Amino acid sequence: MHRTRRLSIVNTIRKRGLYMKVAFASTDKIHVDEHFGRAQEFYVWEVCADDASLSGVVQVKQEGNDEADRIEARCSGVEDCSLVYVAQIGGPAAARLVQKKVHPIKIKDAATIADTVEKLQGVLRDNPPPWLRKAMLKGERPGFAER
Repeated sequence: MHRTRRLSIVNTIRKRGLYMKVAFASTDKIHVDEHFGRAQEFYVWEVCADDASLSGVVQVKQEGNDEADRIEARCSGVEDCSLVYVAQIGGPAAARLVQKKVHPIKIKDAATIADTVEKLQGVLRDNPPPWLRKAMLKGERPGFAER
């Protein structure tokens, strides 16, 4: 059995343009340093080329040892995101995320979330690869909000 809890940050400032939701698996709220299957918290940011802000936290509590339940708990918690940055991820979990149209990205060194967001913004400003451009232009896709 799994339980997922979402904590959202309420922001009274109305943002404009396209924002992509991006989740980060972290043990310390600062670094991308957690394995997807063991992550208890994902920090969700709204990111565009010129702006980024923390928008919430997804907390996952796992009860039991079933791997499929553990994967599904985490996948359902981040299914409204376009990208998920992790330190490690197994094949079944990556496949399940891709099924939900969420792209997992492994970070080799424990980079900070802030640095990772900044690098992502640089890619969005310059010349995003086709898969990322497609995600940015697909307005009806979960994980993308026009505000």
